[in-house]
Amino acid sequence: MTKISLDNSMPEQPRILNKKALRDSARQKRFLLTDEEIRQKSSKICSQVLELLDGHRTVMIYCSKNPEVDTLPLISALLQKGIRVVVPIIEQETTSLRLSYLTNCDLLVRSTFSVPEPIGNEIPARPEDIELVIVPMLAFDTTGNRLGYGAGYYDRFLSSHPAIRKIGLAFLCQETPEVPVEGNDIRMDYIVTEEGIIPCTCRDEDST
Repeated sequence: MTKISLDNSMPEQPRILNKKALRDSARQKRFLLTDEEIRQKSSKICSQVLELLDGHRTVMIYCSKNPEVDTLPLISALLQKGIRVVVPIIEQETTSLRLSYLTNCDLLVRSTFSVPEPIGNEIPARPEDIELVIVPMLAFDTTGNRLGYGAGYYDRFLSSHPAIRKIGLAFLCQETPEVPVEGNDIRMDYIVTEEGIIPCTCRDEDST
């Protein structure tokens, strides 16, 4: 029995170590970008995301912090188009996301982990009303595997609501040949970088 237990646990440690090294590498690459590069690349990314959102009525989107892909111009563009915007609010106690509609970017304040959130101006939103969610990534591969910050907030939310379409945003420098995958990791339907839109569904089938 002891031997079986040890064999089952051993594969987990390399994956954990690989993810930590990958996060460190992705952070380093992203921090090498200048503010102007982030602005220009983010603008290209947001323009392409708008193409994917045509026809959607309610979209959940992360509120960016530097040096992530800047989503605030995208949020403003969605609001101008009449698309309802839902943003996540981090609940550290339950390691979950609370949802709120956002009607104006001016209502955002720096909150948990320095993430902008509409604290004090919340309008509760229901997950079942969300058609598509836009999430941040530290690293990604072209089959749609995403590496987040490690706490699993988005993976838990998305696993509870599998019908919601998923778009990951990142700079091209954050691409890696393969992201280590565990059972609770959620794959993206699309990944958007400054160089284009990567459809991730059926990528495995195409490569076989």
